[in-house]
Amino acid sequence: QVQLVESGGGSVQPGGSLRLSCAASLYAYSDYCMGWFRQAPGREREGVAVIDSHGITRYGDSVKGRFIISRDYGNNNLWLKMNSLKPEDTAMYYCAAEHSGGGYCNSLLDFGFWGLGTQVTVSS
Repeated sequence: QVQLVESGGGSVQPGGSLRLSCAASLYAYSDYCMGWFRQAPGREREGVAVIDSHGITRYGDSVKGRFIISRDYGNNNLWLKMNSLKPEDTAMYYCAAEHSGGGYCNSLLDFGFWGLGTQVTVSS
């Protein structure tokens, strides 16, 4: 059974840091693209970062240089280190996974497996 469970969210001041974790239980013998997404009230869901089975990463423009995605390829657990947090980063953060052809994250990939999210609030 596929399951993704996020943790590590919380409330921090601007400039602070958080590390989000995603405990993943996925199908065996499959390559996955995995990533983090976020959605704030009144805004569309946006991609934060993705990482493929080869370690190649991509980041949304708004988080480049501040966030780092990492992955344990033994168990598919996923992390997101968030630095220099801004109020605009306030959102529900979701981890996601999808089968990845060739082990790469296609920019058009639709993620089919999602966690329930963890809340991140950045305020003074």
